[in-house]
Amino acid sequence: MTGDWLIRARDGRLAVYACESDAVVCRTQRRPGGPWTAPRAVGGEQRVHPVLAVGQGTDSYAHLVSWRPTVPGESGLVHSTHFQPHLTALDWNPLGHPNKKGESTGVPAVTVDAQGRAHVFVPNRGGGLSMRGQKERGGWGPWRDLKGKGVEGPVAAVTGESGLVTAYATTPDGILRWRQASPGAVPALDGAPLAVRARPGTLRALATSAEHTTLYFTDEAGRLCAWRGSADDAPVRVLAAAGPGPVSALRCDLDGHDCTVLAQRAESGRVAFAAHPTELESAGAWWTESGPALPIDARVSLTKDADGRVVAATFVPGTGALRLTYRKDEPGLALRPWEQAASV
Repeated sequence: MTGDWLIRARDGRLAVYACESDAVVCRTQRRPGGPWTAPRAVGGEQRVHPVLAVGQGTDSYAHLVSWRPTVPGESGLVHSTHFQPHLTALDWNPLGHPNKKGESTGVPAVTVDAQGRAHVFVPNRGGGLSMRGQKERGGWGPWRDLKGKGVEGPVAAVTGESGLVTAYATTPDGILRWRQASPGAVPALDGAPLAVRARPGTLRALATSAEHTTLYFTDEAGRLCAWRGSADDAPVRVLAAAGPGPVSALRCDLDGHDCTVLAQRAESGRVAFAAHPTELESAGAWWTESGPALPIDARVSLTKDADGRVVAATFVPGTGALRLTYRKDEPGLALRPWEQAASV
Protein backbone atom coordinates (compact mmCIF):
# COMPACT_ATOMS: atom_id res chain seq x y z
CA MET A 1 0.00 0.00 0.00
CA THR A 2 1.18 3.53 -0.77
CA GLY A 3 -0.16 6.87 0.45
CA ASP A 4 -2.15 7.81 3.54
CA TRP A 5 -4.81 5.17 4.06
CA LEU A 6 -6.14 7.07 7.11
CA ILE A 7 -7.74 10.33 5.92
CA ARG A 8 -10.04 13.08 7.15
CA ALA A 9 -12.99 13.76 4.87
CA ARG A 10 -14.22 17.27 4.12
CA ASP A 11 -16.99 16.95 6.75
CA GLY A 12 -14.45 16.01 9.46
CA ARG A 13 -15.10 12.28 9.61
CA LEU A 14 -12.11 9.95 9.65
CA ALA A 15 -11.97 7.12 7.11
CA VAL A 16 -9.64 4.21 6.45
CA TYR A 17 -9.02 2.16 3.29
CA ALA A 18 -7.63 -1.35 3.10
CA CYS A 19 -7.41 -4.40 0.85
CA GLU A 20 -9.56 -7.33 1.91
CA SER A 21 -9.37 -10.46 -0.24
CA ASP A 22 -10.16 -9.28 -3.78
CA ALA A 23 -11.72 -5.92 -2.87
CA VAL A 24 -10.82 -2.50 -1.48
CA VAL A 25 -12.89 -1.67 1.60
CA CYS A 26 -13.60 1.53 3.48
CA ARG A 27 -14.63 2.22 7.06
CA THR A 28 -15.67 5.67 8.20
CA GLN A 29 -16.96 7.40 11.30
CA ARG A 30 -20.70 7.91 11.37
CA ARG A 31 -19.98 11.43 12.63
CA PRO A 32 -16.73 13.19 13.53
CA GLY A 33 -15.39 11.51 16.66
CA GLY A 34 -18.22 8.96 16.63
CA PRO A 35 -18.50 5.19 16.09
CA TRP A 36 -17.43 3.51 12.88
CA THR A 37 -19.26 1.76 10.07
CA ALA A 38 -18.49 -1.84 9.20
CA PRO A 39 -16.11 -2.35 6.24
CA ARG A 40 -17.78 -2.03 2.84
CA ALA A 41 -16.40 -2.56 -0.63
CA VAL A 42 -15.73 0.47 -2.82
CA GLY A 43 -15.33 0.75 -6.56
CA GLY A 44 -18.11 -1.57 -7.68
CA GLU A 45 -18.11 -5.30 -8.28
CA GLN A 46 -14.76 -5.72 -10.05
CA ARG A 47 -12.20 -7.92 -8.33
CA VAL A 48 -8.83 -6.31 -7.67
CA HIS A 49 -5.41 -7.49 -6.58
CA PRO A 50 -4.36 -6.95 -2.93
CA VAL A 51 -2.57 -3.68 -3.69
CA LEU A 52 -3.77 -0.13 -3.13
CA ALA A 53 -2.58 3.45 -3.59
CA VAL A 54 -4.45 6.31 -1.90
CA GLY A 55 -4.12 10.04 -2.61
CA GLN A 56 -6.16 12.98 -1.36
CA GLY A 57 -6.51 16.42 -2.94
CA THR A 58 -7.11 19.80 -1.33
CA ASP A 59 -10.81 19.22 -2.05
CA SER A 60 -10.55 16.21 0.33
CA TYR A 61 -11.65 13.76 -2.37
CA ALA A 62 -9.90 10.40 -2.08
CA HIS A 63 -8.37 8.84 -5.21
CA LEU A 64 -7.85 5.08 -5.14
CA VAL A 65 -5.74 3.01 -7.55
CA SER A 66 -5.30 -0.74 -7.77
CA TRP A 67 -4.55 -3.53 -10.25
CA ARG A 68 -7.31 -5.82 -11.50
CA PRO A 69 -7.10 -9.12 -13.39
CA THR A 70 -8.13 -8.77 -17.04
CA VAL A 71 -7.42 -11.90 -19.13
CA PRO A 72 -5.40 -14.88 -17.86
CA GLY A 73 -1.85 -13.81 -17.14
CA GLU A 74 -2.56 -10.09 -17.55
CA SER A 75 -3.69 -7.18 -15.38
CA GLY A 76 -4.65 -3.54 -15.75
CA LEU A 77 -4.71 -0.55 -13.45
CA VAL A 78 -8.01 0.91 -12.22
CA HIS A 79 -8.95 4.20 -10.52
CA SER A 80 -11.88 5.31 -8.39
CA THR A 81 -12.79 8.62 -6.76
CA HIS A 82 -14.47 8.69 -3.36
CA PHE A 83 -16.00 12.12 -2.84
CA GLN A 84 -17.31 11.38 0.65
CA PRO A 85 -16.34 8.19 2.54
CA HIS A 86 -19.88 7.66 3.88
CA LEU A 87 -21.24 7.71 0.31
CA THR A 88 -20.75 5.26 -2.55
CA ALA A 89 -17.47 5.63 -4.46
CA LEU A 90 -17.38 5.77 -8.25
CA ASP A 91 -16.97 2.41 -9.98
CA TRP A 92 -13.44 1.37 -10.91
CA ASN A 93 -12.38 3.07 -14.12
CA PRO A 94 -9.79 1.21 -16.24
CA LEU A 95 -6.46 2.99 -16.77
CA GLY A 96 -4.81 0.31 -18.87
CA HIS A 97 -1.21 -0.85 -18.57
CA PRO A 98 2.02 1.21 -18.77
CA ASN A 99 3.33 -1.32 -21.33
CA LYS A 100 -0.06 -1.70 -23.06
CA LYS A 101 -0.55 -5.22 -21.70
CA GLY A 102 0.98 -7.84 -19.44
CA GLU A 103 1.07 -8.66 -15.75
CA SER A 104 1.25 -6.04 -13.03
CA THR A 105 4.57 -4.19 -13.00
CA GLY A 106 4.69 -2.98 -9.41
CA VAL A 107 2.90 -1.09 -6.65
CA PRO A 108 1.30 2.13 -7.96
CA ALA A 109 1.30 5.53 -6.24
CA VAL A 110 -1.16 8.39 -6.72
CA THR A 111 -1.10 12.06 -5.82
CA VAL A 112 -3.46 14.92 -6.64
CA ASP A 113 -2.31 18.32 -7.94
CA ALA A 114 -3.67 21.75 -7.01
CA GLN A 115 -6.31 21.51 -9.76
CA GLY A 116 -7.67 18.24 -8.37
CA ARG A 117 -6.12 16.07 -11.11
CA ALA A 118 -4.86 12.63 -10.08
CA HIS A 119 -1.39 11.54 -11.23
CA VAL A 120 -0.76 7.78 -11.17
CA PHE A 121 2.82 6.48 -11.10
CA VAL A 122 3.94 2.87 -11.50
CA PRO A 123 7.18 1.08 -12.44
CA ASN A 124 7.23 -0.28 -15.99
CA ARG A 125 8.72 -3.42 -17.53
CA GLY A 126 11.78 -1.51 -18.76
CA GLY A 127 12.86 -0.70 -15.21
CA GLY A 128 11.78 2.94 -15.41
CA LEU A 129 8.74 4.85 -14.22
CA SER A 130 5.49 5.54 -16.06
CA MET A 131 2.73 8.04 -15.30
CA ARG A 132 -0.80 8.73 -16.40
CA GLY A 133 -2.60 11.92 -15.34
CA GLN A 134 -6.12 13.27 -15.46
CA LYS A 135 -6.86 16.07 -17.92
CA GLU A 136 -8.05 19.46 -16.74
CA ARG A 137 -11.42 19.06 -18.47
CA GLY A 138 -12.01 15.41 -17.69
CA GLY A 139 -10.68 12.10 -18.92
CA TRP A 140 -7.09 10.90 -18.84
CA GLY A 141 -3.99 11.73 -20.80
CA PRO A 142 -1.80 9.01 -22.33
CA TRP A 143 0.69 6.87 -20.47
CA ARG A 144 4.03 8.67 -20.27
CA ASP A 145 7.38 6.89 -19.97
CA LEU A 146 9.30 9.07 -17.51
CA LYS A 147 12.52 7.11 -18.05
CA GLY A 148 14.81 5.99 -15.27
CA LYS A 149 16.63 2.71 -14.75
CA GLY A 150 16.48 -0.03 -12.15
CA VAL A 151 13.43 1.24 -10.27
CA GLU A 152 12.80 -0.96 -7.24
CA GLY A 153 9.88 -1.30 -4.88
CA PRO A 154 6.97 1.08 -4.28
CA VAL A 155 7.24 4.66 -5.52
CA ALA A 156 6.53 7.72 -3.33
CA ALA A 157 4.48 10.54 -4.88
CA VAL A 158 3.55 13.87 -3.31
CA THR A 159 2.05 17.24 -4.21
CA GLY A 160 3.90 20.20 -2.75
CA GLU A 161 2.44 23.40 -1.36
CA SER A 162 3.16 24.84 -4.81
CA GLY A 163 0.59 22.42 -6.23
CA LEU A 164 3.28 20.69 -8.31
CA VAL A 165 3.87 16.94 -8.28
CA THR A 166 7.06 15.10 -7.31
CA ALA A 167 7.79 11.36 -7.41
CA TYR A 168 10.67 9.36 -5.92
CA ALA A 169 11.97 5.82 -6.48
CA THR A 170 14.87 3.71 -5.27
CA THR A 171 17.36 2.10 -7.66
CA PRO A 172 20.66 0.19 -7.23
CA ASP A 173 22.45 3.48 -8.03
CA GLY A 174 20.54 5.66 -5.55
CA ILE A 175 17.29 7.60 -5.35
CA LEU A 176 15.66 9.11 -8.45
CA ARG A 177 13.36 12.13 -8.36
CA TRP A 178 10.92 13.38 -11.00
CA ARG A 179 9.42 16.89 -10.73
CA GLN A 180 6.87 19.00 -12.56
CA ALA A 181 8.12 22.33 -13.89
CA SER A 182 4.60 23.82 -14.12
CA PRO A 183 0.96 22.78 -13.54
CA GLY A 184 -0.03 20.01 -15.93
CA ALA A 185 3.54 19.44 -17.16
CA VAL A 186 4.94 15.93 -17.47
CA PRO A 187 7.28 15.27 -14.50
CA ALA A 188 10.91 15.00 -15.60
CA LEU A 189 13.96 13.38 -14.07
CA ASP A 190 15.65 15.87 -11.80
CA GLY A 191 19.36 15.45 -12.44
CA ALA A 192 21.56 12.59 -11.28
CA PRO A 193 20.44 10.08 -8.65
CA LEU A 194 21.07 10.83 -5.00
CA ALA A 195 23.98 8.45 -4.42
CA VAL A 196 22.54 6.81 -1.31
CA ARG A 197 21.18 3.29 -1.13
CA ALA A 198 17.72 3.27 0.41
CA ARG A 199 15.89 0.16 1.49
CA PRO A 200 13.12 -0.47 -1.07
CA GLY A 201 9.67 0.06 0.37
CA THR A 202 10.76 2.70 2.90
CA LEU A 203 10.15 5.91 0.92
CA ARG A 204 7.72 8.48 2.34
CA ALA A 205 7.33 11.98 0.89
CA LEU A 206 5.80 14.99 2.64
CA ALA A 207 5.16 18.62 1.68
CA THR A 208 7.12 20.58 4.30
CA SER A 209 7.24 24.19 3.03
CA ALA A 210 6.32 26.38 0.08
CA GLU A 211 9.69 25.55 -1.52
CA HIS A 212 10.31 21.94 -0.58
CA THR A 213 9.02 18.43 -0.24
CA THR A 214 10.95 16.16 2.09
CA LEU A 215 11.67 12.50 1.39
CA TYR A 216 12.08 10.18 4.37
CA PHE A 217 13.76 6.81 3.84
CA THR A 218 15.81 4.18 5.65
CA ASP A 219 19.36 3.69 4.40
CA GLU A 220 21.28 0.40 4.31
CA ALA A 221 22.69 1.05 7.78
CA GLY A 222 19.19 1.26 9.26
CA ARG A 223 19.19 5.03 9.70
CA LEU A 224 16.06 7.08 9.00
CA CYS A 225 17.11 9.92 6.71
CA ALA A 226 15.50 13.06 5.29
CA TRP A 227 16.36 14.65 1.91
CA ARG A 228 14.97 17.65 0.06
CA GLY A 229 17.88 19.35 -1.71
CA SER A 230 19.76 18.52 -4.90
CA ALA A 231 21.68 15.32 -5.58
CA ASP A 232 24.77 17.14 -4.27
CA ASP A 233 23.14 17.73 -0.88
CA ALA A 234 23.66 14.89 1.56
CA PRO A 235 20.52 13.65 3.32
CA VAL A 236 20.14 14.40 7.03
CA ARG A 237 20.26 11.41 9.37
CA VAL A 238 17.29 11.94 11.68
CA LEU A 239 17.62 8.92 13.99
CA ALA A 240 17.89 5.14 13.84
CA ALA A 241 14.84 3.57 12.22
CA ALA A 242 12.51 2.02 14.80
CA GLY A 243 11.69 -0.89 12.51
CA PRO A 244 12.08 -2.23 8.97
CA GLY A 245 9.07 -0.67 7.25
CA PRO A 246 8.21 2.83 6.03
CA VAL A 247 7.34 5.70 8.33
CA SER A 248 4.13 7.66 8.31
CA ALA A 249 4.79 11.41 8.49
CA LEU A 250 2.48 14.30 9.35
CA ARG A 251 3.14 18.03 9.46
CA CYS A 252 1.22 19.68 12.29
CA ASP A 253 1.25 22.30 15.03
CA LEU A 254 2.64 21.14 18.38
CA ASP A 255 2.40 23.77 21.12
CA GLY A 256 2.60 26.59 18.59
CA HIS A 257 5.54 25.11 16.67
CA ASP A 258 5.56 23.78 13.08
CA CYS A 259 6.57 20.15 13.61
CA THR A 260 6.73 16.87 11.74
CA VAL A 261 5.47 13.77 13.57
CA LEU A 262 6.80 10.36 12.54
CA ALA A 263 5.28 6.95 13.33
CA GLN A 264 6.65 3.50 12.55
CA ARG A 265 6.11 -0.08 13.69
CA ALA A 266 9.13 -0.80 15.89
CA GLU A 267 11.14 -4.02 16.10
CA SER A 268 9.22 -4.76 19.33
CA GLY A 269 5.96 -4.70 17.36
CA ARG A 270 4.70 -1.59 19.14
CA VAL A 271 4.19 1.76 17.39
CA ALA A 272 7.05 4.22 17.85
CA PHE A 273 6.50 8.00 17.63
CA ALA A 274 8.99 10.84 17.19
CA ALA A 275 8.75 14.54 16.35
CA HIS A 276 11.08 17.30 15.23
CA PRO A 277 10.73 20.91 14.04
CA THR A 278 9.75 20.81 10.36
CA GLU A 279 12.84 20.95 8.10
CA LEU A 280 15.07 21.13 11.20
CA GLU A 281 15.90 17.47 11.64
CA SER A 282 19.26 18.41 13.19
CA ALA A 283 17.36 19.64 16.26
CA GLY A 284 17.06 16.00 17.26
CA ALA A 285 14.31 13.43 17.66
CA TRP A 286 13.80 10.23 19.64
CA TRP A 287 11.35 7.36 19.56
CA THR A 288 8.69 6.69 22.20
CA GLU A 289 6.81 3.41 21.89
CA SER A 290 3.09 3.07 22.46
CA GLY A 291 0.32 0.50 22.37
CA PRO A 292 0.32 -3.29 22.08
CA ALA A 293 2.72 -5.38 19.98
CA LEU A 294 1.43 -5.85 16.42
CA PRO A 295 2.18 -8.42 13.69
CA ILE A 296 4.94 -7.58 11.22
CA ASP A 297 2.43 -6.80 8.45
CA ALA A 298 0.57 -4.22 10.56
CA ARG A 299 0.25 -0.79 8.95
CA VAL A 300 0.52 2.61 10.64
CA SER A 301 -0.88 5.94 9.45
CA LEU A 302 -1.25 9.51 10.77
CA THR A 303 -3.68 12.34 10.14
CA LYS A 304 -5.45 15.18 11.97
CA ASP A 305 -9.06 14.99 13.13
CA ALA A 306 -11.77 17.64 12.80
CA ASP A 307 -10.34 19.48 15.84
CA GLY A 308 -6.80 19.47 14.45
CA ARG A 309 -5.54 16.81 16.86
CA VAL A 310 -2.95 14.26 15.76
CA VAL A 311 -4.55 10.84 15.20
CA ALA A 312 -2.70 7.58 14.67
CA ALA A 313 -4.25 4.34 13.41
CA THR A 314 -3.00 0.79 13.03
CA PHE A 315 -4.54 -1.88 10.85
CA VAL A 316 -3.72 -5.58 10.59
CA PRO A 317 -4.60 -6.94 7.12
CA GLY A 318 -6.94 -9.91 7.08
CA THR A 319 -8.16 -9.36 10.65
CA GLY A 320 -10.16 -6.14 10.48
CA ALA A 321 -8.33 -5.02 13.63
CA LEU A 322 -8.38 -1.21 13.50
CA ARG A 323 -7.06 0.72 16.51
CA LEU A 324 -6.71 4.46 17.02
CA THR A 325 -5.13 6.89 19.44
CA TYR A 326 -5.42 10.67 19.72
CA ARG A 327 -3.08 13.33 21.07
CA LYS A 328 -4.03 14.48 24.56
CA ASP A 329 -4.91 18.11 25.25
CA GLU A 330 -1.62 18.78 26.99
CA PRO A 331 1.89 19.90 25.99
CA GLY A 332 4.10 17.58 23.96
CA LEU A 333 3.04 14.49 22.04
CA ALA A 334 1.29 12.61 24.83
CA LEU A 335 -1.28 10.14 23.45
CA ARG A 336 -4.48 8.66 24.77
CA PRO A 337 -4.73 4.87 25.29
CA TRP A 338 -5.28 2.95 22.06
CA GLU A 339 -8.89 2.01 21.35
CA GLN A 340 -10.47 -0.56 19.05
CA ALA A 341 -12.65 1.15 16.43
CA ALA A 342 -16.18 0.14 17.40
CA SER A 343 -18.83 -0.36 14.71
CA VAL A 344 -22.44 0.66 15.26
